[in-house]
Amino acid sequence: MTQQTRYVIAVLPGDGIGQEVIAEAEKVLRAVAERFGWHVELRHGLVGAAAIDQTGRPLPDETLALCQSADAILLGAVGDPRYDDPRSRIRPEQALLALRKTFELFANLRPVWVHPALASASPLRPEIVQGTDCIVIRELTGGIYFGEPRVESDQRAVDTMIYHRNEVERIARIAFQAAQRRKRKVTSVDKANVLACSRLWRRVVDQVARDYPDVVLQHMLVDAAAMHLMRHPRDFDVILTENMFGDILSDEASVLAGSMGMLPSASLGEGRLGLFEPVHGSAPDIAGKGIANPLAAILSVAMLCRYSLRREREAKAIENAVGRVLEAGYRTADIAVPGQPVVTTQQMGDLVVGALSAQGSGT
Repeated sequence: MTQQTRYVIAVLPGDGIGQEVIAEAEKVLRAVAERFGWHVELRHGLVGAAAIDQTGRPLPDETLALCQSADAILLGAVGDPRYDDPRSRIRPEQALLALRKTFELFANLRPVWVHPALASASPLRPEIVQGTDCIVIRELTGGIYFGEPRVESDQRAVDTMIYHRNEVERIARIAFQAAQRRKRKVTSVDKANVLACSRLWRRVVDQVARDYPDVVLQHMLVDAAAMHLMRHPRDFDVILTENMFGDILSDEASVLAGSMGMLPSASLGEGRLGLFEPVHGSAPDIAGKGIANPLAAILSVAMLCRYSLRREREAKAIENAVGRVLEAGYRTADIAVPGQPVVTTQQMGDLVVGALSAQGSGT
């Protein structure tokens, strides 16, 4: 079967530092396409607060249509202090929920990899974080974030957590299949000693596990998992969990890597179209200063190549390039230790492009 050689990527820089880090991710995507001999067309759209400012909506119809015509979506970040009130009728974050719902992106993959050169960047002791290589697989379209009914008054508030068997089964299969490509261990995280949804979750995961006898399954309560992740992170391979727990645990895991600026993510559904974005937010406090770390966005491009374009060589080439830049001692401010030279957002992007080109063709 002939591999596709032309791709359309919907690029949604969004807000704050999203604009800056996506500019560097675009450079890397163009460079990897040129090196491996295929073509990429980058089409830009508005999303988040930037879209609200120009159209009054966080996800305009034009942006949605652009995404529907694309092979993958590359997103920077959404969020603006002007819309921080959670009771606001229109908020930038609504764009993310709409994209997930429209494209049925139910699986969020967040790899957590501690490069040996960055072990000292974590607030944890290097001997704890060294060798950490795990992935959080978070169910993205169910649970308490999407439950109905919702009730809020001055005296009482209600949020409803709902999970259906098929929602648990499909995300569990994603996790077990990922484990088969890794160290063959799944840790399913829940709160089955308290929550009915977690008890259903555990039963269904147990049933799915029977189809993957080569993978070891471990159940862990979320509070124990949060502690174990900080004390013994190397014990984890694939962490499978529901929406809210996955949100919290994956942000906690950023401590291991030294910065949220190092963590990419992929949101996937049944098909090839995926949404790829750095885990970090829009960071308005540092926007426009040229100090944001673009590596999470660049590594998100690697995930885009791997999962949507089905180009594993390209994904590994980008990851290797990032590794070489880090091994050479280059750091943005968030991962630098005293005495290390600090590079700007743009300089870091240029360094990765240079390392990518230096690897030679065909590797």
